[in-house]
Amino acid sequence: MRGFAIAVLGASLVLGGCVQGIARGRVQAALTHAGLSQPMAECMAQRMVDHLTISQLRKLEALQGPKRSAMDYVAAVQRINDPQVIQVTASAAGACVAQVGPSGLGSLLQ
Repeated sequence: MRGFAIAVLGASLVLGGCVQGIARGRVQAALTHAGLSQPMAECMAQRMVDHLTISQLRKLEALQGPKRSAMDYVAAVQRINDPQVIQVTASAAGACVAQVGPSGLGSLLQ
């Protein structure tokens, strides 16, 4: 019985890691489609996946349309009307600009 519990726990950890990896990849792709550089998208996706639920990440992924400036992207995120999503996105962007540099924002600064 103890071995079964350990096996279930191990499987849960492995599957949780796989789901998180898939979510991170999808968020990263959505961010690059929104105009962020690859390094910036990688950095932000990691932080966002760690702090948002799958449902919240899906809302971000569903944002579509041209995003020609940082203000356009912020406005799109604000339309989700979820304070945690807005806070996590802004926090991730700020931390990643400090890490990657302002050039990592790509076309969002144009």
